[in-house]
Formats: sequence, C-alpha cells, structure tokens
Amino acid sequence: MQHIVLEVGLALALMAAAALLSARLRFSVVPFLILAGMAVGPHAPKVGPFDFRFIESAPLIEFMGRVGVLFLLFYLGLEFSVSRLIKAGRSIVVGGSIYIAINFVAGLGYAALMGWPLKEVLVVAGITTISSSAIVAKVLFDLRRTANTETELILGIIMFEDIFLAVYLSLVSGVVLSGATSVGGVLTSAGLALAFILGLIIFGRVATPLLNRAFRISSDEVFLLVLFACLFLLAGLGETIHVAEAIGALLLGLVLAETEHGERIEHMIVPFRDFFGALFFFGFGLTIDPFALGGAVWPVVGAVLVTIAGNVLAGVLAGRSAKLRPAASLNIGLTIVSRGEFSIIMANLARAGGLLPVIQPFAALYVLILAVLGPLLTKESERIYDLSVKLFNRSRTEGEASAEAEIVNRD
Repeated sequence: MQHIVLEVGLALALMAAAALLSARLRFSVVPFLILAGMAVGPHAPKVGPFDFRFIESAPLIEFMGRVGVLFLLFYLGLEFSVSRLIKAGRSIVVGGSIYIAINFVAGLGYAALMGWPLKEVLVVAGITTISSSAIVAKVLFDLRRTANTETELILGIIMFEDIFLAVYLSLVSGVVLSGATSVGGVLTSAGLALAFILGLIIFGRVATPLLNRAFRISSDEVFLLVLFACLFLLAGLGETIHVAEAIGALLLGLVLAETEHGERIEHMIVPFRDFFGALFFFGFGLTIDPFALGGAVWPVVGAVLVTIAGNVLAGVLAGRSAKLRPAASLNIGLTIVSRGEFSIIMANLARAGGLLPVIQPFAALYVLILAVLGPLLTKESERIYDLSVKLFNRSRTEGEASAEAEIVNRD
C-alpha cells in the first residue's frame, strides 16, 4: 500500500487532463472521464514509478466513486422538492408521463428481444429511460436556450424523471440486491423499498420545523460534519434493507430541500459533488476493459437507435400536449437524449447484484455514444427540423402527384 498516494495522484492528474480537454472542446466531461478510466486499469502498463494498472488504489477509488454517487443524488434531491412538482402544472406531468412511458416501454421491449433474463431486462430499461440532467442542463446553458419556450417543459420532464428514478431504482434494487426470485419475494422487497421512500418523505414533510432548528449551526465545520453523518447513515441504513444507497442520499436531499437551510447546503455541497462525482465516472471507466466491448457493440447500436426514435416521438407528443410549435417539440426530444450518471448507477447496481457481465460494457458504450450524440443533435436541431420538413413536404407532394396521375389514368 506504499504507492497508493502516488496512484491516486496519477488518477487525479488523468481526470484533470480529461476535464481540461472537455472544457476546451466545450463538451460534457462525462464521456472524457469514462474514456480516461478505460484507457488505464489492469490492462495498462507500468511506466517507471507510475502504475497505470491502479491495482493498489482500485478499492479506494471505487469507494470514493460510491461517495460520488451519494453526492450526485443528494444534490439532485436538493434541486427538487415535492412541492415543486405540485406547482409544476399539468403540462409537465403529462409531458413527463409521455416521455417515461414511451422510453421505458421501448427499453423493456428491446432488452426482452435481446433474450436477457428478467432482472437484466429491468436494469437495462432503467439504463435506457433516464436522461442525464447534468449534460442536459449544460447543453441548455452553452447553447443559450434557457429562455426558449420549450425549456420549462424540458426541465419539468427531467424533474419528473427524477421522481421515476427514485421509485424505480428503489424497487429494482430491492429485487436485484435481495436476490428475491419468487413473486412473493419480489413483491416484499419492492414493498419494503417503497415504504422506505414514502416513510422518509412523509417524515421530512412533518418534521421540517424540527429540522430547521436542528441545522441552525453557525460553524460551517460542525454543520458539514452533522450533514455528512446524516447522509452516510441514511444511505447505509437503506442499503441494509436492500435499497440502493444512492436512494437514501436522494431522499435526504428531498427532505432537506424543504427546510430553510437548502441554499446553504447546496452551496457547500457543490465542490464535493464535482470532485467525488468525477471519481465516480473515472472509477466506472476503470472497471471496463476496452477489449471486451466487442460483444456489446451491436446491442448498443440497436439501443441507441431505439432511444433516439423514442425521444423524438416522446418530445413531439409532449410538446403537442403543451401546445408548442413543432420545432420546439422536436427540440425537446433531441435535447434530453443524452444519457449519463443515472445509467451508470443502474449498471453498477447490476454489477453489485451479480447480473450478466455484458451489462457493464453495454452501459459504458451506450452512455459514451449518447453523451456525445446528445449535444450534437441539440446543436443541430434547427437543421434537423428544416430537413424533416423538406422531406415531409417532398413525400407529400410526390404522394399528391401520384394520386393525381392515378385519377387521370383512371379517367
């Protein structure tokens, strides 16, 4: 263990280089961090004092990556609250339901067609359903589309996805991690996970005044210690009843978002989210052998095509339900096509549950492709819309001409 500090320093240097490159290219850092992790690991060489295999530090990097998941989900919970959904309005609920329904059913059907077992089907459906809120938010900011008419609905759909994620991840983790196989065992595990979620949400709503008083701590140091203690204890408690630890973190964020300390917590937690979150993506890449991706290529290509088609259809229908213009509706589907942190969390759940090894490279390649394609499709959404209008008008004109010719021939 004498070289563990050097290995961690080397990992941080690789992550910093990946982040600098992504900033220079004005792209999401997620695929760059995953690629940096995939480029090294057990298959990499040792060059002098630098061990690119990361053998000694792998357990520590994996643990810090798990901490990164906690901070990512905790921060997400802080950004969202139950009361915000209630105020969001009918269009967000309808649009979010349309988006989840189309993409979830498509994911389930595609995984079933691949012939994978039930647990793998459930995990893959989760991988292909949830957008990356981090990538979507960055794209909207970089392209200066925050004031667009469709942006409110885009953010609302992402918010709706977060609720689905919380419930679905809890239910699936109860099935995958508990090892339940019978119908009764599955229902019991799912029921326990759902009770855990609802119980904490209800407690948070009722105990808000108590939490307001409990967190009135003037010292930032003591405040952070108390906050971290709550975060790790709640996440660990959820794990003991086979609820993914990330859900405990998300629920704590939801609860504390309702208190008067939400902004203070959010401000203090951002550096931890960014640092440990980066380690999470890099650590995920470390677990992927790039030479083993071959078996996942064709399943991923099919999944990417299904996802893009499902997103476009869902975006058009959601936009139509909100009475948006066709171009704005297409923007919705193309903007939220990116996949990222949540897909990887689902893949890690499969790994923890001992599911098929193909899920890991499948998720890695799937996220890489869509994390790159998503921003590109969003940037070119106007051209894509113009092209689709031209193709539609051309096909309609050709159809009308054919119909007229048929009438003339008939006469």
